[in-house]
Amino acid sequence: MEFTENITVSFKRDIFDVPYLHGVLHLGSKTYVMGILNVTPDSFYDGERYTAIESALDHAQKMVDEGADIIDIGGESTRPGAHPVSEAEEIKRVIPVIKELSKHIKLPVSVDTYKSKVAERAIDAGASIVNDIGGLSTDKNMAKVLARAHVPVVIMHKKGIPKTMQNQPVYKNDILPEIMSNLKKSISIAINAGIDEKKIIVDPGIGFGKTMQHNLQILKRLREFKNMGFPILIGTSRKEFIGKILGLPVQERLYGTLATLAVAVMNGAHIVRVHDVREAVHIVKVCDEIIKS
Repeated sequence: MEFTENITVSFKRDIFDVPYLHGVLHLGSKTYVMGILNVTPDSFYDGERYTAIESALDHAQKMVDEGADIIDIGGESTRPGAHPVSEAEEIKRVIPVIKELSKHIKLPVSVDTYKSKVAERAIDAGASIVNDIGGLSTDKNMAKVLARAHVPVVIMHKKGIPKTMQNQPVYKNDILPEIMSNLKKSISIAINAGIDEKKIIVDPGIGFGKTMQHNLQILKRLREFKNMGFPILIGTSRKEFIGKILGLPVQERLYGTLATLAVAVMNGAHIVRVHDVREAVHIVKVCDEIIKS
């Protein structure tokens, strides 16, 4: 048998310089690792671990020491089946941590919220980035708040609300065009509100209103999102679809998570959002060297 066709796969990654209040994220020059700090009692993996401000700060410093590039602080669990919390409760949880953390670390701090008043208070407290799972659509004032503050925003796609989003989610045809169409609507909201295009990051929303097969398709075809022209964030850390593949509980999904991170980085992800920073840093460093080679 004779093979005459040469097949070349390019892993070249687009470069984006994303300015924030205290510097620039050079996305694409390397993969950025966003460490998750949930100050919630009911998050699916680390619930109740970091609700006390001292333990939250200690864990944030640990992630910094392990090589995190961004610390993402969340005050409301968005796991499947989660109930929303009040604006006042979310502010009570996140603002003291952001205030203290921004005094002690030089890394950008991100706030994981879809509520504009929480975002506004968080930015005043020292947050440099807003990570909005609502894609600027849940709270109609969010885009205006972010435009005034001149901060980058992660625009995520989700189908439904956390409480019911995993109840047999259905997409009309091919999932990727539908996700991209919804992201484009959110991007239009951002631009029309005055948010600089250079400060927009997109997230296809692994696990947010998607079945296991939907999530696998997103990872397998992630490079198709490059056509949108924005940096890509991916969050797969210890999620349910990994547990379904391996038949393992959340505490035993580290290696499965690392496999998804490698695929995501090789397919164009600029930022990975993770619970396990040290291990993720090792994975992305190796992937980055392969891409550079």
